[in-house]
Amino acid sequence: METKLILTFILSLCYGFFELFMSRRIQNKITTPGDKGSIWVLSVSIATGYWLSFLIASTNTGRIYNWDTLFILGLLIVTIGLIIRITSILALKQQFTYTVTKVDNHGLIQTGIYKKIRHPGYLGQLIIFLGLSTCLSNWISIILMFVSVFPGFLNRISVEEKFMADHFGQQYLDYKAHTKRLIPFIY
Repeated sequence: METKLILTFILSLCYGFFELFMSRRIQNKITTPGDKGSIWVLSVSIATGYWLSFLIASTNTGRIYNWDTLFILGLLIVTIGLIIRITSILALKQQFTYTVTKVDNHGLIQTGIYKKIRHPGYLGQLIIFLGLSTCLSNWISIILMFVSVFPGFLNRISVEEKFMADHFGQQYLDYKAHTKRLIPFIY
């Protein structure tokens, strides 16, 4: 097995442990749950994306034989995604949760990275998945990752936006009117 494939797998595990660590350190008092199973849909879509990407990357099908360049590019993309993800978590502070919920003293964050986009944490994760699949140096792996994870994120965003509109009302609708979901000025 290719060394870079193993390194990408280890990097993926490290990212998974980071997310697990973050989920365990959150000690918020949930006042209103509203996840509607979106965390499970998202988890299954991410697991499927990983499984399919690594499965095809372990073969020669779709392999791009420029491992070094794509591996380094993938690491750079992962780093950018991590910076966005961590910045979004730090901006939310104690309001960051892994499930769609309202917590004690919940306010609508509209500053920093949240000034232009409503879901920078998800953007960061999508960029991380793009980077990890790019590290695999396989164009089919990149497609399989996104075909698997993107619907899970779209479902999650839909659930979260409805929940936020229900709980913050016009304030959220105003915020939504002048921001984009994931990509500033585009989407």
